[in-house]
Amino acid sequence: MSNLIFQKSWNMAEGEATPESVYMNRRDFIKGTSLVSLAATASLYGCGIGPTPNPNAPIEWSTNEKKIYPVKRNKKYVLDRNISEEAIASSFNNFFEFSEFKNDPKLHAQSLSTRPWEVKITGLVNKPRSFDIDDFYRLLPIEERLYRLRCVEAWAMAVPWTGFSLKSLLDIVEPQPKATHIAMTTFYKPFTAQGQLAFWRPWPYTETLTIEEAKNELTFMALGMYGHPLRKQHGSPIRMVVPWKYGYKSIKSIVKIELLSHQPPTFWNSVIPLEYSIEANVDPKVNHPRWLQATEKMIGTGEVHKTKLYNGYEKQVAHLYV
Repeated sequence: MSNLIFQKSWNMAEGEATPESVYMNRRDFIKGTSLVSLAATASLYGCGIGPTPNPNAPIEWSTNEKKIYPVKRNKKYVLDRNISEEAIASSFNNFFEFSEFKNDPKLHAQSLSTRPWEVKITGLVNKPRSFDIDDFYRLLPIEERLYRLRCVEAWAMAVPWTGFSLKSLLDIVEPQPKATHIAMTTFYKPFTAQGQLAFWRPWPYTETLTIEEAKNELTFMALGMYGHPLRKQHGSPIRMVVPWKYGYKSIKSIVKIELLSHQPPTFWNSVIPLEYSIEANVDPKVNHPRWLQATEKMIGTGEVHKTKLYNGYEKQVAHLYV
């Protein structure tokens, strides 16, 4: 009688067995994945890995910055409310690369080294080039502007930003006529910014504007705030500020700007497209699924204001959306 009649269901031919080398590699893969998941989970819940950074670490000043600050304020840009206290603004912000919780970036972001720092501008430009942070102070007109910042979560602040218009930077690299959008990318250092270990999100953080939005007078590249260079939790050493859009459009710690002939994907729109639009214009009549947008609360004071279309900057930007 054939031996096959008595072969048990769990038996297999020797050639079907997994080679030891493959098995060990699989174990190493699972182990590595588990470590990444653990590190990501630790970051999401405010538990750092390694030495605890100092939330009161001094601001990193370059030689040029020490000569430039404080910067003259452009009086064209005024506020309808008091400036938010710096101590509160520096302790309450979103920076998901470092934590899911607003009070944690002031601690965990201190581990990010911001000197040296390079910003590359590529794509559909006649003069692609890289800029060091000091290049911006040397080549561009630096000024201070007072802007309102509105989060999609219905809180707001009022901030004195120091920097330059994005248009003045684009003029240096000369966008080509076929450029329709700019794509901006932040750093990718997952073992420094442990939120980036969450591999189910499309890191690094990306954002986009149309070329018309990018050239608008309000679109601002911030190098500082409150009369000094940016703190790390606010996107040091360079971030964008687009005051008529929700705060998630104002990408932090930028390393690359690329001019394109198409609309690129963006971080939050890729993660939750039904909640985070690419346009992201402030509109009191269009509610977020989790937050009503008719009013906003100022951090620190708790003052409640009615939300204004385009965050109050309708005169400067409404023509972009006709």
